[in-house]
Amino acid sequence: MPWKRIKLPIKPGRFLVQGDEAVADGAFCAGMRFYAGYPITPASEVIARVQERFEESGEGVYFQGEDEIASIAACIGASWTGVKAMTATSGPGFDLMVENLGYAIFTETPLVIVDVQRAGPSTGQAARPSQGDYHQVRYATHGDYEIIVLTPWSCQELFEFGIRAFNLAERYRVPVIILTDEAIAHLREPVVYPEEIDVFDREHDPDAPPFSFDERDAGPMPLIGDGKSLLITGSTHTEWGKRVTQDPEIHRKIVKHLIGKIQNNVSDIFESHEEFIEDAEIVIASYGISARSGFEAVKRLREKGVKVGFFRFKVIWPMWEKYVRERLSGVKKIFVPEMNAGHLLRELERLVDSDVVSICELGTNIITPERIVREVEAHI
Repeated sequence: MPWKRIKLPIKPGRFLVQGDEAVADGAFCAGMRFYAGYPITPASEVIARVQERFEESGEGVYFQGEDEIASIAACIGASWTGVKAMTATSGPGFDLMVENLGYAIFTETPLVIVDVQRAGPSTGQAARPSQGDYHQVRYATHGDYEIIVLTPWSCQELFEFGIRAFNLAERYRVPVIILTDEAIAHLREPVVYPEEIDVFDREHDPDAPPFSFDERDAGPMPLIGDGKSLLITGSTHTEWGKRVTQDPEIHRKIVKHLIGKIQNNVSDIFESHEEFIEDAEIVIASYGISARSGFEAVKRLREKGVKVGFFRFKVIWPMWEKYVRERLSGVKKIFVPEMNAGHLLRELERLVDSDVVSICELGTNIITPERIVREVEAHI
């Protein structure tokens, strides 16, 4: 079976760990043994931690590419040899990765990308937090597809999502993005490393075609080195990889497969953290660093007798639209704190019949619980 329980390959226990270090440790524990990257603030500490783990274990290959384009390309190649591969970057570096991200999606290549968000556009403020990449990570590359994006709110979750991201990438043969931000990535918190973890390794079949048209299942993955003549093209292709660039039906099957293998398993992929939803008249909905302030605001408002609930997206893509609609429709108002111009806000506006209120921050300051409480009280 692809699932297995393993002993943690690093020392278990409770440690004070930086966010960037925690996600690197989680990925290493999940079996990541190839890392390619280019230094960029605020993600460079991921590189340092990966090098440390590779050196102390005697396992793993680290490659510093000449840029982010080369780095993600190296990860794609490594993944097709059967190695779990990862890269980490921030907004400007993610921009450069986009063409190869589309290639990885179309060729169903498992890999993990950590995007440590910083203030943009362009160079922006390299050492200040933002949540402005919300839609970029979903719609950056052209065409129709689905992708998986995890949004941790703590160093503990960065460690756990380092593991879960690889489990999802291997299971669904898709790039998985861990979307964090400078504030969490540079935060230091106690993190518990367990004795054992569950990991998923891709289904490997050297005699199987490299691609599938099944709309629920990713299908097994042959590897370079199996002795077969693999064709791995970014052009429209048959299940065996043969280029067929003038056949609408084959292209339709590929795109329906890329969408279906994610959307038809959305209940397995999507995850949320919910508190006080059952009696809520209003809800604070958020993700990442802003959700930490949102949760504290909920507790303060509940102490004042306000019937407010809390809904945190641990996975923002794919959006489990049916579930979100069922859980949030019917409340009077939904307040959405986020460090951008209202990205999650737009998604909720199209999904629910409630009044959705933005609490946004564009100046790189973390939204405080006090501000959220003031905004809510001004509307009730």
